[in-house]
Amino acid sequence: MSTKQLVSVLLAGVLFGFGLALSTMVNPAVVLAFLRWQDFGLLLVLGGATTLTFVAYQSLPRLMRRPLFGAQFDRHPAAMDARTLGGAALFGIGWGISGVCPGPAIAGLGTGNFSLLWVVVAMALGAWVQGRFFAPRS
Repeated sequence: MSTKQLVSVLLAGVLFGFGLALSTMVNPAVVLAFLRWQDFGLLLVLGGATTLTFVAYQSLPRLMRRPLFGAQFDRHPAAMDARTLGGAALFGIGWGISGVCPGPAIAGLGTGNFSLLWVVVAMALGAWVQGRFFAPRS
């Protein structure tokens, strides 16, 4: 990875973490209130993120000849199969139990919410188990 790529990834991560903290997605109580249909503030965050991502994915390949740090724009097709559905269900269960998903859990550590450390450890353990026992063999 080049220095320009490393700096851009670092800046994107900082911007993402700042946005998560600003939108209060790093606070499990706020997220759980959203999941229990008690507070719809995060719906605006979700709608804004979805809209921005959709516009970027549709327009950037048309406006730019190639990505900033790649040879070409690629498509990443996803399969709707049992592994995808099982992973989505497991993700949702973890999100509901902990009150945060992976990005906000890591960003929450940066805001001083060290009780989220157990969530990050559980994510790392889950990733290890998936890679060790369930990843396709190459």
